Amino acid sequence: MIALRRFPDLWRRLDATVRDLLLGLLLLTVSLLPVLQRHGTRLGGVADRPFDAGAAAVVLLECLPLVLRRRRPALCLALVSLAFAADQLRGYHLVSGVALLVALVSTGLHLQRRRRAAALLFSAAYVVLAVALGRLGSGEPVSEFVTFYLVLTLGWGGGAWLRAARITEAERRSRVAEDTRTAERARIARELHDVVTHHVTAMVVQAEAARYLTAAPDRLDQALTAVTDTGRRAITDLRHLLDLLDPGHGAEARTPAVGRLLTLVEQTRRAGQPVEFTEEGAPAASTGSADLVAYRVVQEALTNALKHARGNRTSVRVSHGTKEITVEVTTDGAGSPAASPGGSGSGRGLAGLRERVDVLGGDFSARPRTNGGFLVRARIPAGGAS
Repeated sequence: MIALRRFPDLWRRLDATVRDLLLGLLLLTVSLLPVLQRHGTRLGGVADRPFDAGAAAVVLLECLPLVLRRRRPALCLALVSLAFAADQLRGYHLVSGVALLVALVSTGLHLQRRRRAAALLFSAAYVVLAVALGRLGSGEPVSEFVTFYLVLTLGWGGGAWLRAARITEAERRSRVAEDTRTAERARIARELHDVVTHHVTAMVVQAEAARYLTAAPDRLDQALTAVTDTGRRAITDLRHLLDLLDPGHGAEARTPAVGRLLTLVEQTRRAGQPVEFTEEGAPAASTGSADLVAYRVVQEALTNALKHARGNRTSVRVSHGTKEITVEVTTDGAGSPAASPGGSGSGRGLAGLRERVDVLGGDFSARPRTNGGFLVRARIPAGGAS
């Protein structure tokens, strides 16, 4: 029973030529069985002839060319058609005549070029065979030949339909693969934007501040140390981002934990931005990619605060629920049009965050507050796919 279940898998693992050879040998074996002789296709009414050496040759010529039905379908069809004509004209009426239908389906499916010429040539050959059988046979009506030709046409048409279906499916898969690559490139671009923009912005702010601290060596040393630390964190985050391209890398290396928010907030404070951080609740056991998106929301909001509201009080609140993570980042001040959801027009930034949150089925908003300042808020369902 186990062997029977594994047979389809073993059959698919075989080379296509080997499978076609086995198909031809199977049909050959069945055709040589005495009980099945003269039980094949009977076209034209030619009298039956006993099985002889000629019949054996016809069987071989009808069955063995099936090994070529994928690689050389036109040659396969020509050989099988010739053997089928001999089968009917000699009156053998062998079971192996079914190979003609197999060859027609294979030609419609696998023939790459000159398909119309092959169809016209086969049709002309069939007309010649029908005329010859009409003279040698018992005067079968024309409708018999027409009906059999329609059956053969259906075989060719079935192969052509399968060919068109395969081409359509291949094109669909190609489009899906291209869309997937495009989406992946956009996702990596957003990751680069989030990582590089935040860290480089912090480094620029810290370096500018250091220019005015030459009279205070201790504070200058602290500022330069902050620049160095920020650069190291930028390198670490870029390494994590490059790990996205490594399918064998563990998920723990790809997804930053929400606990890294403390480091992010501290880095922003050292860049000169006063930040209050509040974290409520405990992270769920499985958050999927929600914690990464929450981290990116806070990172982008703090980057905008450094750019457009430097020195103004900023508040970060992260709430962990059983099914979602809520992030709110508020910045005091008059606000700035450049910090709007559209960002600088790059298509990334806050606009990219909106797309990330929408993919997970959450809500995202970024707008000026009525009493001044700016508010970024995101509700991110936990447990979603990465």
